[in-house]
Amino acid sequence: MLIDPGALLGPLWTLLAFVGLGWLAARRLSVDPRPIATLLIYIVAPVTFFRGLILGGPTPQYLLLTLAFFLLASTIATVVNPVAKRFLSPQESAVLAFSSGTGNTGYFGLPIAMLLLPPEGVTLYLFCVLGITLYEFSIGFYLSARGKFSVSESLSKIARLPLIYAFFAALAVSGLGITLPMAILDSLAVFPATYTLLGMMIIGMTLGRVAIREIDLRFMAGCVAIRYLLWPLLMLAVVLLLQAFTPLSAELAMALLLLGVVPMAANVVVVAMEVGIKPEKGALAVLATTLVAPLLIPLYLPLLMQLAGLT
Repeated sequence: MLIDPGALLGPLWTLLAFVGLGWLAARRLSVDPRPIATLLIYIVAPVTFFRGLILGGPTPQYLLLTLAFFLLASTIATVVNPVAKRFLSPQESAVLAFSSGTGNTGYFGLPIAMLLLPPEGVTLYLFCVLGITLYEFSIGFYLSARGKFSVSESLSKIARLPLIYAFFAALAVSGLGITLPMAILDSLAVFPATYTLLGMMIIGMTLGRVAIREIDLRFMAGCVAIRYLLWPLLMLAVVLLLQAFTPLSAELAMALLLLGVVPMAANVVVVAMEVGIKPEKGALAVLATTLVAPLLIPLYLPLLMQLAGLT
């Protein structure tokens, strides 16, 4: 299977345009991104998550994917955290640990998934993404907060995160067979686009405040190595392991491999800003991995598919 690099340019340029708007907002309008980060975490993200889960029609099989990726992302971050502390400051290691468990699976990965996968494959991909998102606003948020706050303060911050409650509320609505009026779900359709727009603009707003001295090549190298070396190899290993023990559909295998090659998550900056730990360095790393994605993905994905026997 050949992947046209041009197919990646649409999502890339759209995301970079949003980043540019954020940069202009910070440089020319002196917009403070911190209230926007709070808005994303406490309102926009939970509503987006709730709506997506309701529309996806969660089944035990789909939710097993969500649980598996929640555990996988949490495990990666938990393992990376003590290793990163040996080489980086507490705040930098916290950002790196958080970023290690996630990626730009939504803003960047979803448009590519819709190009490459049939509808069933896109649904499988989305429920994997839900697990990663749940990690971001639970274990990932805790690890980030621990870069600056005590255990009790970090747990208190997690307890106030509404996304976790949105997840269980969506499960309750689906489990009880409650059908929400389409008028309500349609009115919430604006939230996913808002989530993407504001999430990428925050990167630009943060970059608008970055000085040359903020560039940390050691930190960025760690981010790139985890995102473009560890994750692709890990997803390939998962696919090969599943193929060895159980029938694995081509759609699910492709969705898993795609999760391994997306760039760093924009939420790295959002969460870092909310807990006040090095959002500038996170923004630089996110931008760097996003810029190289159109070059690496057309090389990585066909190679991984060939190794997994999908071509």
